[in-house]
Amino acid sequence: MFRRMSRLLVSFVMIMAGAVIGVGATSGTAHADECYTWSRTLSEGSSGGDVTQLQIRVAGWVTSGERLSYDGQFGARTTAAVKKFQAAYGLTADGVAGPLTFSKIYALQDADCTPVHFTYAELNRCNSDWSGGAVSAATAKANALKTMWKLEAMRHALGDVSVTVSSGFRSYACNNAVGGSSTSRHLYGDAADLTGSPTLCRLAQQARTHGFSEILGPGYPGHNDHTHVALDPSPYWSAPTCGI
Repeated sequence: MFRRMSRLLVSFVMIMAGAVIGVGATSGTAHADECYTWSRTLSEGSSGGDVTQLQIRVAGWVTSGERLSYDGQFGARTTAAVKKFQAAYGLTADGVAGPLTFSKIYALQDADCTPVHFTYAELNRCNSDWSGGAVSAATAKANALKTMWKLEAMRHALGDVSVTVSSGFRSYACNNAVGGSSTSRHLYGDAADLTGSPTLCRLAQQARTHGFSEILGPGYPGHNDHTHVALDPSPYWSAPTCGI
């Protein structure tokens, strides 16, 4: 908690400093960050690993049914996602990622790059090393990080309510133990089962605008007690009780 408050304070100071000296959204880096520091302003036409890092953090700010690619290319879709991120957090929605945008991201992430309201532990109750799934341990963990940033966007859009993850990554052994599908996205690390409040239907409905291509909820067999979200290459939504 102290670390998060310190990070918020630093971001606030940098924002105020920018306002005083006239540093705008097209200036350079805002401040050093424990997780990742952007060293340049990014806008449409930019490319590189720093764009990919930005895409990971704004991929939850898309339109219904849309998925943002993590391709390192700052195109029209990335611009639109950045604008929605900026608007959601009270920034000028110009689609240009500069110090003010980066300062907000810094305030939203912990030193391990996870968003402040989610942890790797929440996304993996199976084992300690992310091994034994359908992809490498490194890929499963990277997929979980992308999922957490989408959940962070969803949480904020819902009014900063708590979102409870009951299940995330599973190895084949863990998946078999709970009777999971042999093709479950949990095996890839990009799935999360959500429970608690808001209602399961509200979670399923909201998930449509945060980059999840797979949404299963009440009314779908075996999903009356949770809402399942994931990134499936073959998009599929089904939560009949919720009108999905």
